[in-house]
Amino acid sequence: MRLELVPLISTDVDRSKAFYAEKVGFHVDHDVEPGNGMRVVQLTPPGSACSIVFGIGISDPDAAPVRNLHLVVENVEAARATLTGNGVTVSDILDMGGVRYAFFSDPDGNSWALQQLNR
Repeated sequence: MRLELVPLISTDVDRSKAFYAEKVGFHVDHDVEPGNGMRVVQLTPPGSACSIVFGIGISDPDAAPVRNLHLVVENVEAARATLTGNGVTVSDILDMGGVRYAFFSDPDGNSWALQQLNR
């Protein structure tokens, strides 16, 4: 079994697409409208085998945001600097017993953790 796709809520698909593609740096894999008013946008973080998806007609519009998804990075300072430089509000870096984190959220409240593991 492999986790390859995580659905997220989005109240504004274009805004979400711009946030993830332009500010966070995810690659846009698909932005398709298969019909009946449906729209599917799939993006993948650089170097990841798992993607996110949001759109119109693909999830419960009343679903809660997805919380605390982890993006594992080699250098949390560099990742944080890139995101803040792109206009993303990112928390200060926290050291939790040798694992370092910084946190951010998208405009719909889906939240993310940048995680640097000491290996």
